[in-house]
Amino acid sequence: MAARSIEHWLNDIRLLNEDGHSIALAVRALMKREFKPLAEEIKYGGILFASGSQHFCGLFVYKAHVSVEFGQGAAMPDEHGLLEGSGKLRRHLKLQRLADIEAKQLAHYLKLAHHQAAQAS
Repeated sequence: MAARSIEHWLNDIRLLNEDGHSIALAVRALMKREFKPLAEEIKYGGILFASGSQHFCGLFVYKAHVSVEFGQGAAMPDEHGLLEGSGKLRRHLKLQRLADIEAKQLAHYLKLAHHQAAQAS
């Protein structure tokens, strides 16, 4: 989807949840630094990220937290024990404050998710 649509989504989030907006911007900046090329699209009420041909994670803002969702998260190693969820495939990290980006090792899990998606394609 067009970058303008993503900007509209971010502006809407800012109006509803300033903390969630700040976290979403920081996560998006991390994604842009770590993964090139990076494709983004608005889907399912959040931003889905792809590098190459496979989506590898999604960013969703809720009232009390921001969730980074990993579609193949159950197959990822979780040596830090930080992934949440118990479904067959998906796992996620809940970010409630900016400091959680580092505290919950987000960059590490993003790289794992990216690798997992590349293996699945």
